[in-house]
Amino acid sequence: MDRFKDKVIVVAGAGSIGPGWGNGKAAAVVYAREGAIVVAGDINLEAAQETQRTIESEGGTCTAKSIDVTSQESVEDFFDSVHRTYGKVDVLHNNVGVTLIKAIDEHSLEEWESGIAINLNSTFLTCRSVIPLMRASGGGAIVNTSSIADRRWVGVTMPSYAAAKAAVVQFTKSIALENASHNIRANVVIPGYMDTPTIVAAYTETVSGEIEKMRAKRSAVVPLGRMGDAWDIAKAAAFLASDDACYITGTELLVDGGLTNSMGYQI
Repeated sequence: MDRFKDKVIVVAGAGSIGPGWGNGKAAAVVYAREGAIVVAGDINLEAAQETQRTIESEGGTCTAKSIDVTSQESVEDFFDSVHRTYGKVDVLHNNVGVTLIKAIDEHSLEEWESGIAINLNSTFLTCRSVIPLMRASGGGAIVNTSSIADRRWVGVTMPSYAAAKAAVVQFTKSIALENASHNIRANVVIPGYMDTPTIVAAYTETVSGEIEKMRAKRSAVVPLGRMGDAWDIAKAAAFLASDDACYITGTELLVDGGLTNSMGYQI
């Protein structure tokens, strides 16, 4: 399939923090497999370069670039560089996010502000930089990433993460309507319980080990019987970014195996 042939797609958070497939890495690979020119951005340049090597080993096209999505200067420099090189950005996929599993009375102000900066401000900064480029080139698509924690209790307390991800949804709806007349679509993909290096790291650090037990418990409460993986998110994001979704904007795509509409939850 060539849904993205010759399109320039920026994936912010395209590296993986550990072995295996993170959502951003998988999405970058899916875009490349369908003909995109991928710009893999990550604060960890080595992780982005690993994604680049994976794509190039399959015959795809990818450039790895460093970006700190919490820094206005870094974000602006990143998109200036992409625009100078390619002259356009057709798709922006925001995948950056970190969880902090901590009770509210143990949350410091610095931790709260850091969570908001990474999980929400990053989306604002990247969208603010890319939208003028998309307007100038006649349109584009934005896929932002939230979480089912934006709308329901998920078994652990993550106040800054949940608040930021809820805000991402409403922010995306706002920019979708603001820019519809410019042929720019903006949608949100909403992962449920996912089995990715980020989740494994978060639970290893904060819920003391026993990863296989965690996987089994979380899978048991999902109506489809399993946690999702990075490819589930990547395929959903690719649909929203593609012309197959050309009449879809300002919407939320749940990728959660039915969990949000069920009563179950499990840490």
